[in-house]
Amino acid sequence: MGKGHFESNENFKNLLNRADEIMGISLSRIMFEGPSEELTQTKHTQPAIFVHSVALFQTLGQTPDMVAGHSLGEFSALAAAGVLDFETAFELVVLRGKLMQEAGTIYPGTMAAIIGMENELVEKICKEATEAIQKPVVPANYNSPGQVVISGDVDSVKKAADLAKENGCRLAKLLPVSGAFHSPLMQPAYEALKEKLNEITFKSPVCPVYSNVTAVATSESDLIKNNLLQQLVNPVKWTQTIQNMVKDGATDFVEVGPGSVLQGLVKRTVNDVTIEGYE
Repeated sequence: MGKGHFESNENFKNLLNRADEIMGISLSRIMFEGPSEELTQTKHTQPAIFVHSVALFQTLGQTPDMVAGHSLGEFSALAAAGVLDFETAFELVVLRGKLMQEAGTIYPGTMAAIIGMENELVEKICKEATEAIQKPVVPANYNSPGQVVISGDVDSVKKAADLAKENGCRLAKLLPVSGAFHSPLMQPAYEALKEKLNEITFKSPVCPVYSNVTAVATSESDLIKNNLLQQLVNPVKWTQTIQNMVKDGATDFVEVGPGSVLQGLVKRTVNDVTIEGYE
């Protein structure tokens, strides 16, 4: 992950070396050599994706008209918008990844993708499963029309997936994750991240920021900070975010980071826009 950029891009190399210093471990080694089991641990995945994304964004040398990021990507978006400097944002990401992994140990949970079902029906099924098992399962990611990820207690997620199949979804698939992200089971991570965020001053963004929790634009630094905290235990409204960005005038979307997942989600959500990627 990122080795080619590291060897050819001086800015990428400098930021990754700085990330190694901040973490006190060789994140670069984990990114370049693995093993994949180590890289896919939440405490390593999140910092790796963040530094990869921000380094490539800086290489573009552009000022965005508006920004959004999916889950962890919201931190990259805030760095791109000048709300947080690289070091501060990276330290927050390292803490967030560690806290989320720990929360997954305290309250074991999982996630599942529900494909081909209306949002309202997914929400109804989650409520039914929660009542049946007496443990929570909630919508966690509204990724695109007909694609919602649910999150919560393992038994509740399995129950909801079964109910989704019974109600005619195209696919209900458990995901290989280490916790119930964007659900009430992340509460331990919420409390600890809140303490850290209270110590940090968020700057005014250079452009509107679309928060995961609200799906609408804001330039108020205190609101941006609160939204960033709230997304730990609330769903990522990505579908609604993309729709609102287009309503507000977005015509060109550029995904910056290791992959092209968001490009696909944008294509399935809105029409008549230009979509590019920079990996």
